[in-house]
Amino acid sequence: MTEQTDDDAARPHRIAPAGGCPHALNARLRARGDVAEVVLPGGVPGAVVLGHEALLEFLAHPDVAKDARHFTDLREGRIAPDWPLRVFANAQGMHTADNEDHRRLRSIVGNAFNARQVERLRPRIETLTAGFLDDLAAAAADDPDGTADLRRHFALPLPMSVICELLGVDPEHRGRLHELSNKVIIATDTTPAEAMAAVRELVELMGTIAAARAAAPGEDLTSALLAARAADGDRLSEAELIGTMRLMLVAGHETTLNLITNAVRALCTHRDQLALVRSGKAGWDDVVDETLRWDGPVSWFPFRYPTRDLSLAGTVIPRGTPVLAGYTAAGRDPQAYGPDADRFDLTRPTTARNLSFGHGAHYCVGAPLARLEATIALEALFARFPDLDLATPEPALRHQPSFIGNSVQTLPVRLTPPTA
Repeated sequence: MTEQTDDDAARPHRIAPAGGCPHALNARLRARGDVAEVVLPGGVPGAVVLGHEALLEFLAHPDVAKDARHFTDLREGRIAPDWPLRVFANAQGMHTADNEDHRRLRSIVGNAFNARQVERLRPRIETLTAGFLDDLAAAAADDPDGTADLRRHFALPLPMSVICELLGVDPEHRGRLHELSNKVIIATDTTPAEAMAAVRELVELMGTIAAARAAAPGEDLTSALLAARAADGDRLSEAELIGTMRLMLVAGHETTLNLITNAVRALCTHRDQLALVRSGKAGWDDVVDETLRWDGPVSWFPFRYPTRDLSLAGTVIPRGTPVLAGYTAAGRDPQAYGPDADRFDLTRPTTARNLSFGHGAHYCVGAPLARLEATIALEALFARFPDLDLATPEPALRHQPSFIGNSVQTLPVRLTPPTA
C-alpha cells in the first residue's frame, strides 16, 4: 500500500487508490494511534480503526451504524455522484442494514451457512478440489518452465464454483461475475466511469440470474430468496434481493480466493511452518487461523458510521464519518499479539480474538464455509504436490491494486523441483 511522504504526523493520511501491500503503512499509522484520520479517494474525509482492541470495540459498538443514512457528507449532498466508493454506501442488503432490518435479511440466508449445512458441502468441495488440482497440474505441464498460476487455476475457481452452485448461477456467467465483482468491490484504482459501468452490468447480470431461477427454481439460495420474496414481498425488496445476491457472490469467493493464495505464499516462504503441519505439530486449521491474522484477505473495509461523536482509543471520530475497519492492521497489532506479531507462527499462543471475519452482529455469515474450503484446499494441494514452491520470488509478486482486498495478482508456482 503506497505511503505518502509525510513529515507532519498530524496530517490525515491520503489513501492511494492503487493500494498495495498494507503492512508497512499499517505499522506506521498504528504507531501514531489506534485510530487514524484519512482522506478517501475523491477527497472525502474519513477514518480507519487500526488497533485490535479498538477495532473489537468499534465493530460491536451500539452507536456505530452500517446504514449510509448516517453518512453525513453523503446525506447532505457533498459527495460527487460518480464517487467510486459510492457502491459501498448505496448497496442495499444485510451488510448495509442495522437492527431489525439486518436481522430480517440475515435470517433469510443464515441457515444456508450454519455449521451443519456447511459440513454437508464437504464431499462436493473435496470433489471440486480434486478436479481443480488436475487443472493446475495440466497448466503446469503445458508451460515450458513447468509453472502455473495457482491463483487462476486453483484458488479462484474453487470458491467461485462453490458459491455459484449455492446461488444457482449457471457456469457461463461465472467468469464475468468475477471480473465485475473484482472491478466493483475489490479494485480501488478504477476510474469513476469504469466503476459505474461495472456496477450497472453487475446489477443487470444478477437480475438475469434471478430471472433464470424464477423461471426454473431449484435447491439453491437464489431460489430460496425468491421464494421468501414471493411469500412476503415486504420481507425482501427487489434492491435487497440483488444486493444480497451480490454480497453472497463477492464475499463468497473473493475473500476465500485471497485466503488460499495468502496461505500458500506464507507456507512457501516459511518452510519451517509447513514442516510443523507435516509432522503433525500443527493442523491445517492452524494455517488458516494464522493466515487470517498475519495476512488476512481483506485490508481496510468500508464503511461504518458513528451515530454520535464517538471517543475511541483516545480519538474522537465525528458523527457521520465514513470509517474503514483496518483488519490487516489489527491482525499484526503488537498490543494483542506480542512484539513478534509480524512473524508467521502456527504455534503462536494468544487469547486475542481473530477479527478477519469481523465481530458482533455483522460477523461474516460465510466464515464457516470459507474456513472449510481453505482447509480442504490446502491439505489436498500440499498432499498432491509436496514440493510445491513459488516460481517467482515473493518480493517480486505484484500486489492487488486495492486498499480493500489484500493479496497478489498472480501466484506462479512450480509443482515439482526444477530439473538440473
